[in-house]
Amino acid sequence: MRQNIRTAPPTWETAFFAIALSILWVSPASAAPAACEDLAKFPLTGGKITSVVVVAEGTKIPLPPLPISLISPAGFCRVAVTLTPTSDSAIMAEVWLPDPAKWNGNFLGSGNGGFGGSVSGPALDMRGAVAQGYATAGNDLGHEITSLTIDGTWVLGHPEKVKDFAYRADHVTAEFAKALIAAYYGRAPQFSYFRGCSNGGHEALMEAQKYPADYDGIVAGAPANAWTRIMTGFLWNEAAQLNMPQSEIPKAKLAMIQDAVMAKCDALDGVKDGIINDPRACRFDPKVLLCTSGDAPNCLTHPQFDALSKIYDGPVNPDTGERIHPGFPPGSEGLTGNWDTWIIGPKSSQSQFANQFYGNFVMGDSKWNYRTFNFATDLAKADAAIGSIINSDSPDLGAFAARGGKLILFQGWADAAITPWGTIKYYQAVQKAMGADQAHRFVRLFMAPGMMHCGGGPGPNSFDAVASVAQWREKNQAPETIVAARYANPMAVLTGAPAGEPVSRRPLCAYPSVAHWTGKGSSDQAENYTCRASEADAPAKSNAHAKAGVRAKAKEAA
Repeated sequence: MRQNIRTAPPTWETAFFAIALSILWVSPASAAPAACEDLAKFPLTGGKITSVVVVAEGTKIPLPPLPISLISPAGFCRVAVTLTPTSDSAIMAEVWLPDPAKWNGNFLGSGNGGFGGSVSGPALDMRGAVAQGYATAGNDLGHEITSLTIDGTWVLGHPEKVKDFAYRADHVTAEFAKALIAAYYGRAPQFSYFRGCSNGGHEALMEAQKYPADYDGIVAGAPANAWTRIMTGFLWNEAAQLNMPQSEIPKAKLAMIQDAVMAKCDALDGVKDGIINDPRACRFDPKVLLCTSGDAPNCLTHPQFDALSKIYDGPVNPDTGERIHPGFPPGSEGLTGNWDTWIIGPKSSQSQFANQFYGNFVMGDSKWNYRTFNFATDLAKADAAIGSIINSDSPDLGAFAARGGKLILFQGWADAAITPWGTIKYYQAVQKAMGADQAHRFVRLFMAPGMMHCGGGPGPNSFDAVASVAQWREKNQAPETIVAARYANPMAVLTGAPAGEPVSRRPLCAYPSVAHWTGKGSSDQAENYTCRASEADAPAKSNAHAKAGVRAKAKEAA
């Protein structure tokens, strides 16, 4: 689970109680700017600065354990620190400070992904922040990894590390970074922003809920905010396929499934482009996939059909019939690095995250596996044990809004890691808890058709939500659209290599509006789209999943 709209593929991805970081603050009213090397002597308790380096423009920056490097877009002062808010804490963080002449006066915190474990995750986003003149910071969420193996055993016997991961690491990093910025530039940042996707989205919402004074504007993408329910959904998908050997859906059939969905729903928006523009309007009945005379490559057996239906539906308490968490919309099953990576098979990313989470965070047993999970009772155990620490799904954002904070949520419709229905559900919960008019003053949701987990996919998936939230916070100009682009080489966009011209551009519309092609000009150009109401029926008609269909309306996700 990743932190940025320009993030690495899902295969690389795999924060409760605040302890104050005691820092000797430099008064921005009287301080003179410091040289980079002087920051090695920056006084603080509750941590130790471990490295101060001047990085020249064009420098290659390795990102272990990721198999890539970044190219520095500008010169900056790179400060590494280990923060120790408790005796069992070791939060490795970095602050990147652009040259004073190029600083835009603001600070951008960057979220991590998955279980964290390295500053390399946030660094993918920090590169772009420095390029835009932000002072920026990220951290490893309180523990270190040396490989890309999805592993949660680091929590065993370390309850303070669970708190560092869930919420404390980002808070103490923000405090340290702001103090360091004031020392380096001689003044504090004027505005502070945070951006994160996946677990970074969870971090973003935790900041808004638990530390509303840390940031003035927040961007939360594909937020893994309801950790206990999301992980239960992951186990549900695993059990649906693997409880019986004949239920597992072969990866070779995923393209066939997606082709059938596309045949039904791709052209609903008037553009046949391999993208379902608004899955709420898609009425796909998976029964059309059933084999009529034995197993075949172009159909699903009844056990495979049942598994697919359960993935679409989402987890249910077998005793009460209560829906635990929404399922996944159809239409992106065959995309490379999507269902094949996240959902299908015994080694799927969902399976690994859920077993590591429940085994280590909840059960305290590194050898635990999903076969002992009780969908009627074990979610309650997880909520009692760790829910109040790790979940960032409270819809009460009153303190954040009262400070003038602005929040942008975004989500890819083709995301196979964090279900789009879950993000819509949270947005609707905020509207209900705070009132629609009040919520509209500080929060927007943007859905991205054809975008996979935090990026990638056939739809335009590269966009600058931080610029939109900054304009909203600083100039009170609320965003109703954000223009997204798709590049032929998304890795170039990620690492700072030349990316060339976009292959396509499209506006993302503030939910619940949808971008519609006007029918004139190229469907690959943003100016040929307008935002208007969805063609899906009003929420009143979307109270429940269709028995044999898409279960696709946003209201049903609630």
